[in-house]
Amino acid sequence: MASLPALAARVRARFVVCALFAGAIVFAAGGVRAEPAAGGAGANTVPSPVEEFSRQLEAFQKSVPDLNKSIQDSAGAIDAVTDVEKARTEIDKLRDTVSGLLAAVSDNGPVSRLGAKALEHVRSKIKALSQEQRYKPEERQFLLDQWRKLESETESAGKELDDARAQFAGLLQVLQQNEDFIGELIEIRQAEKALEVIRSMTRDIRDASTQLNRLIGGIKPPGA
Repeated sequence: MASLPALAARVRARFVVCALFAGAIVFAAGGVRAEPAAGGAGANTVPSPVEEFSRQLEAFQKSVPDLNKSIQDSAGAIDAVTDVEKARTEIDKLRDTVSGLLAAVSDNGPVSRLGAKALEHVRSKIKALSQEQRYKPEERQFLLDQWRKLESETESAGKELDDARAQFAGLLQVLQQNEDFIGELIEIRQAEKALEVIRSMTRDIRDASTQLNRLIGGIKPPGA
């Protein structure tokens, strides 16, 4: 018969083995239970072919009105920029503007008389003030000094205005002499606008084609 210490040692050994076995079972069960959590509602799911087709169809239907509007707007823009009469109207408008400005700044135009008119007013005031007896001598002298200062500044400003007027009139004459060439430049600008409209429409249609191609691809069964 085994002694009591030996029997106790055997009992402890069996208890340890059973505890380890039970722990292994619990760990394995926990791992099995944890697997469904990894594939739960928070995980990304791949849409079915029908769901993908519905999504592509909805996106295409939303884009159709915008594409139709883009096509209509582009067609209207092309008509506008290729309208010869409109280009001629713009040239005529420019011609009228140049003519009006040239008449205003010409040698006999109203701008040429502005400086002289302002200077004449200042000199008239100086002449009248020189004979004025209502003010004390020192007051009259002060006022005369102020008007004479204005006379000098007005004369200088009038000369600057006349120089600017003459230069601007010369440029307007150059513009007027090159009306035909400028008309061609205006038509080139209009044609460039038409080119940009065409390129923009091309991009819109290509984008719609890519979207439509995805939609058509969703019609076919998988593997077809």
